[in-house]
Amino acid sequence: MTETPQAKQPLTSLPGKALYIAPSILAADFSRLGDDLRQASTGGADMVHIDIMDGHFVPNLSMGPGVVQAIRPVTALPFDVHLMLSEPGRYLEPFVAAGADHLTIHVESRGDLPAIIAEIHRLGCSAGITLRPGTPAIALAPYLEMVEMVLVMTVEPGFGGQSFMAGQLPKITAIRRMMRDRGRDNMLLQVDGGVGSKTAQQVILAGANVLVAGSSVFNAPNGIQDAISGLRALV
Repeated sequence: MTETPQAKQPLTSLPGKALYIAPSILAADFSRLGDDLRQASTGGADMVHIDIMDGHFVPNLSMGPGVVQAIRPVTALPFDVHLMLSEPGRYLEPFVAAGADHLTIHVESRGDLPAIIAEIHRLGCSAGITLRPGTPAIALAPYLEMVEMVLVMTVEPGFGGQSFMAGQLPKITAIRRMMRDRGRDNMLLQVDGGVGSKTAQQVILAGANVLVAGSSVFNAPNGIQDAISGLRALV
C-alpha cells in the first residue's frame, strides 16, 4: 500500500476546547474557494469539513481527492473528511494521500467497518462513525470504542442548505450518554445539518461539541469571521 508523505493532524491532536467549529466547504463559493478557506482559518475555525458523495450512497456528487489535494496548501487546519460512499474502504488511501487528517464513515456503508476503521488509523488519521437520521443511535454501539468522533446528521445526507431536523436532538443526547457510560465523555460529538445561530445552542445543550456549519458560515451576511465568532459565543 502507498503511504502518504504528509504529516497528519488527527483530531486527537486538537487543543482542548469546549466547542470546535468545522465550516463545511460544500456551502463555500467554489469560484473563490481558496479565499473562503483562508477567511475561515483566520476567522477561528478549528477544522475544515469536506463532504464526499458518490451519487450512489446519497443522491448527489460532490468532489474527489483532486479537490482535497488542491486546497491542502491553502490552510494548515485539519481536514475532516466525511465519506458518504457505498464502499468507503476503496477510497481511504486516495483521500489520505490528498491531505485528509480525519475520515468519517457511515454505519450503513458496505464493508468490514472495524477493518476500515483500523486502516484509517494505520494511515495516520483519526476515524469517525456516523449515521443517517433514520438509523437509531444503538447502531453505533459496536464502534464507539474504535473511533475518535461520532457525527450525527440533522439533515438527510446529500445536499447542503437543508433545514435542521429537531427530532434528532434526542439522538445526540443518547449518543453522549452512551459515550459517558463507556468512560468516553470527552469524545468528540459532531453535528451536521442546518446548524446556525438559531439551532447551535440546542445541539450544544444536547451534548455536541463539534459544529459543522456550511451556509450559516460561508453565506453569512456579516462575513465568515463574524459567523464563526457568533457560533463560538454560544458556549
